[in-house]
Amino acid sequence: MDFTNPLVYGVPCFIIFILLELTYSKTHGDNDLYEWKDLFASGFMGVGSAIIGPLFKVIFAIVLFKFTFEFFNPEVDGVRTHLLGYRSFGYAWWVFLLCQLADDFTYYWFHRANHEVRVLWAAHIVHHSSDNYNLGTAVRNGWFTILYKPLFYMWMPAVGFPPEVVMVCLGIEALWQFQLHSVYVPKMGIIEKVFNTHTMHQVHHAQNVEYLDKNHGGFLNIFDKIFGTWKELDDDIDVKYGVIHPPKSHNPIEILTHEYRDIWKDVKKSPKLYHKLMYIFGPPGWSHDGSTMTVKQQQRLFEKQKELNPQVVFERPN
Repeated sequence: MDFTNPLVYGVPCFIIFILLELTYSKTHGDNDLYEWKDLFASGFMGVGSAIIGPLFKVIFAIVLFKFTFEFFNPEVDGVRTHLLGYRSFGYAWWVFLLCQLADDFTYYWFHRANHEVRVLWAAHIVHHSSDNYNLGTAVRNGWFTILYKPLFYMWMPAVGFPPEVVMVCLGIEALWQFQLHSVYVPKMGIIEKVFNTHTMHQVHHAQNVEYLDKNHGGFLNIFDKIFGTWKELDDDIDVKYGVIHPPKSHNPIEILTHEYRDIWKDVKKSPKLYHKLMYIFGPPGWSHDGSTMTVKQQQRLFEKQKELNPQVVFERPN
């Protein structure tokens, strides 16, 4: 079967909805929602992803997925049969639903790894580096995530999902993720029991200590709830978007590379190999001398301080 990646139609819609939200914000007094230099930086990186993405998707995703699928699902008497003996999945409607669920599960762990492994965070921080939360930020994607993202999804064609079905599900996931980046959609009642919504994603983009590393889900929030990373938006908390240590520049190259430079600086702080590896593969904020703290360490300190003196404003240790 021939399939078209949904992003082929999604990209023009992205531009239209960004312009609509931009116009609405400027005509309704929300002048701070969009900052021109920030928007242009996000747009530049979005265009770069649109150019680089298809090339690497062909090389690293389609070819990789096809090789994996054919290796684990060889033809036996004209029928694709998995090495374990069961018939590989076809194109029935339930296969698409099952594949989308598998995609969502994989996206959760891919996204969570991007926040908990520093060398991956160095690529993903690009998406979080804006102090603004809008549809323009949705296209502010790091270029280097393209190099390793397919590796997280290889298990799907390996168990029998056709590569083209996997690619379509990836495209649908990206469409859902785009529209989450808006402050104009309120809490959605019963829908929030199952799905990852706009307010939940606002939590994900916040740098408030209690919100850090929460709500990694794609379509669903069930995996966040199962694995302990779900948090609801508290209307009484003043949300501050962005990252603790922003690049402080609208230069796209600086935005794309600043965390790699910081990793290199930290690697040189200690002569011990274990410390060097932890600065690369450990959680962001880890330090061998306690000079900086990980998210979990900050949140434990935050909770302890709230118990002792809830009136005192939490001071970041980093």
